[in-house]
Amino acid sequence: MISLFSGAGGLDIGFHEVGFETAVCVERDPACCRTLRVNMPDTPVIEGDINKVTTDAILAVGHLKPLEAALVVGGPPCQSFSLAGKRMGLNDPRGRLVLEFIRIVREALPVGFVMENVRGLANWEHGRALEAIIEEATQPIEFKGRTYRYEVKYQVLNAASYGAPQFRERIFIVGNRIHVPFEFPAPTHGDVKQTARTDLFGHEIQPYTTVWDAIGKLPRATPPSETALRVAGTIAERITKHGY
Repeated sequence: MISLFSGAGGLDIGFHEVGFETAVCVERDPACCRTLRVNMPDTPVIEGDINKVTTDAILAVGHLKPLEAALVVGGPPCQSFSLAGKRMGLNDPRGRLVLEFIRIVREALPVGFVMENVRGLANWEHGRALEAIIEEATQPIEFKGRTYRYEVKYQVLNAASYGAPQFRERIFIVGNRIHVPFEFPAPTHGDVKQTARTDLFGHEIQPYTTVWDAIGKLPRATPPSETALRVAGTIAERITKHGY
């Protein structure tokens, strides 16, 4: 697969665990690139601005040709759509990077793609950003005498519904060009005190994973560093000023 906006590789780890292999990463942050190179030493990393990185270059570094990649995956910067920010969306250069993701999909022609972003992308300007992504992604593509078209679905998923110890809602936009119906996974966890213990298909719903479940067995924490104490002292002011 081709990994865009790779960050420190968190999305890649999830795909690796179900059998995918990253052929190439694209990331502009130097610290993230160093992390990727340490954790995935056999994976080439293109360190640069995706606006200036051609799909041909990505394919060449990943030893791929159009149509060969199984997936393009990535989470473009979310600040422009986040409810905690100014919500400039597609009016912000960072917001327009979602269309750079689609540009690479259309030129690399993977079997499918997965884009992740904050749930605010779905309702920015009454859905204008989401509509632009879907419209661009579903346009027919002519390549070597054949026409390809991606079928796209999207859904907001909550990480807590799948066993993570955090309420974290994100929109996932998924597409494929092989006309295979895609269904998002049913939740596996929930508040079993307030909802049924089984889903519509009879699968058992587990209680939410708590923070204690996740880290309760870790050794006692060492005293916070000077930097941690300094940052902690700014939290109250930041909440007052920015709301988060």
